Amino acid sequence: MKEVTIVDCGTGNISSVMNAMKKAGANPIVSSDPKKIGRAKAIILPGVGLFGYFMQELRARKLEEPVKKALEEDRKFLGICLGMQVLFEESEESPGTTGLSAIGGKVVKFQTGKVPQVGWNKVEPSKKGIVKEGFAYFTNSYYPMPAGKEVVAANSNYVIDYACAVQRGNLLATQFHPEKSGIYGLELLKRWLEC
Repeated sequence: MKEVTIVDCGTGNISSVMNAMKKAGANPIVSSDPKKIGRAKAIILPGVGLFGYFMQELRARKLEEPVKKALEEDRKFLGICLGMQVLFEESEESPGTTGLSAIGGKVVKFQTGKVPQVGWNKVEPSKKGIVKEGFAYFTNSYYPMPAGKEVVAANSNYVIDYACAVQRGNLLATQFHPEKSGIYGLELLKRWLEC
């Protein structure tokens, strides 16, 4: 059973992610210990809430550097929802706050339609990889705009087409919640574990 470390920085659906990972066949461990995260071979960064607050908590708990190190070393990494957004350089939600900058680009707010987007939406892969076509559960007011199209793994449409998943090396991040996306999400988590 593969051990997966879930980063706990006080925001995120930790219990939902834990349950989903157990169903996917993993041994999930929740940690806010920088040393443990620094050694982890597989990491999940879940998050809900505000971009600025999330980054503030990562830094206050001394988790930013071990997370960045894992990304730089291309260890197995999964970012979920806000855990995807903080991988970018900045967000309109929190002007002046720098993200982890693992992926070039920024996070912007939906300008039309009902905000936040809440519910099921179609995921359409833009290249072969872990993310397959299907329907996933979203809850977001902001969405990522990667600087380069080569990292975009899948798109979705909510008034506009936007990147809902990115993949580069061992890094996968989704704007949707695989842990709340039923069979579709569970199969995605299994593929992530196995890759």
